[in-house]
Amino acid sequence: MAKEVISTKLVQDAKQIIETARKNAVRSVDFCRVQMYWKLGKRIFEEEQHGKKRADYGAYIVKSLAEKLEAEYGSGFSKRQLEFCRQFFIT
Repeated sequence: MAKEVISTKLVQDAKQIIETARKNAVRSVDFCRVQMYWKLGKRIFEEEQHGKKRADYGAYIVKSLAEKLEAEYGSGFSKRQLEFCRQFFIT
């Protein structure tokens, strides 16, 4: 009987360890994605501004970058998404 209690406890502990690790992994991935979006926004902003307070009219940096990134990484890097990244950095 003691063996079953130990086995049950072991299974519960193992499940808890796994669940905690999974939750931490998701949080870690979420944090890394937030950093990625912020850094992309920062880099786009810097490229557009070239040290100026306002970007030159007609700069198509975001559109061109989106075309190149979407080809390799998919729709998560569309023009709209990159504009959100830039706005995230600015905010």
